[in-house]
Amino acid sequence: MTRESSVVFPLATSTWDHHELDAINEVIASNRYTMGPRVAAFERDFADLFNVSHAVMVNSGSSANLLAIACAVLNPDIDLNPGDEVIVPAVSWATTYYPLQQYGLRLVFVDIDIDTLNLDLDQIEAVVGPRTKAIFAVNLLGNPNDFNKMRSIADKHGLTILEDNCESLGAEFEGRATGTFGLMGTFSSFFSHHIATMEGGLVLTDDERLAQMLVSMRAHGWTRELPVDNLIHAKTGEPFDDLFRFVLPGYNVRPREKSGARGLEQLKKIPEILMARRANATLFLDAMATVEGVRVQREVGRSSWFGFSLILEGPLAGRRKDVVHTFAAAGIECRPIVAGNFTRNPVMRYFDASVPAALPRADRVHEDGLFVGNHHYSLEQEIASLTDTLQSIKS
Repeated sequence: MTRESSVVFPLATSTWDHHELDAINEVIASNRYTMGPRVAAFERDFADLFNVSHAVMVNSGSSANLLAIACAVLNPDIDLNPGDEVIVPAVSWATTYYPLQQYGLRLVFVDIDIDTLNLDLDQIEAVVGPRTKAIFAVNLLGNPNDFNKMRSIADKHGLTILEDNCESLGAEFEGRATGTFGLMGTFSSFFSHHIATMEGGLVLTDDERLAQMLVSMRAHGWTRELPVDNLIHAKTGEPFDDLFRFVLPGYNVRPREKSGARGLEQLKKIPEILMARRANATLFLDAMATVEGVRVQREVGRSSWFGFSLILEGPLAGRRKDVVHTFAAAGIECRPIVAGNFTRNPVMRYFDASVPAALPRADRVHEDGLFVGNHHYSLEQEIASLTDTLQSIKS
């Protein structure tokens, strides 16, 4: 990827080389553009990598969240119906929340832990009511939740756990990969994420019925890609008749064959990508320990370090605008920490939601939070520049 010479510390860079480009050209030569054998191979390899039974690829992480929620609501084996409540963290990306709203679920917002940036698990039991049926757990910026504690709460109250793992490919909690703790776990392979199929997402599950529903729902809700013996709808046995038989209210969120081809090459690079990101995290944490006025994310389990968060406090509290402008002048790209306190967005008028009177930690992220990128190569010089820039602002 070519970037502007003025950018010293970019937010995102390409993990591609000639292998991905060769894979794209092979797809073009095959004249098969919508999902085909390369997507299927990518799904198989992705599922094997995470030791789960099924991976279903779609065109984005947002679509992965959409299908996961849709299938959870439509599956008669899962006790989740319109009007039921789902617990969510107050800080996440918009498309964590939208599918819940679109399927008639009531969102119960809970404040975050200011250090981990994930759900404050100590607040969950206080909001569980008779219609609370699920937790949609978000592993933010690569950081796992404490799934032992979450599972204990969920089991006590009969709650289903679903995972938005779109920012946390490769993260682990007690040796187990995030995205595999819930009934379904979602992933993103958008350009700025750990691996890049350019646009893409996946849903992981061990549940056969859910996997078949996902396959149907991503392609119009038809039966075409389902096996003859399936759990969704009996096929006629006549291939022509089964081409356009619609059994679920689906979408067209199919991935492109080029995305599957790129994904196959990207999977090979995951070990080195994660190794570099974790080495950069060590550099970042050591450097930030020398800077007064910056709170960084506390690792739970083994983070895959999507990016590096900064919450300004002390001498830097209330000065995010100054920090952002100084970063820009120094060539350091940064962004808000996802959507900040999502409940402060005007779109909330469309939601059926329970929002606490105060969300003080989500508000701190909203007002004083930002993050910088992490990459698959050493950031020693970039982190030194970041540190020097922060020191200059403080003084």
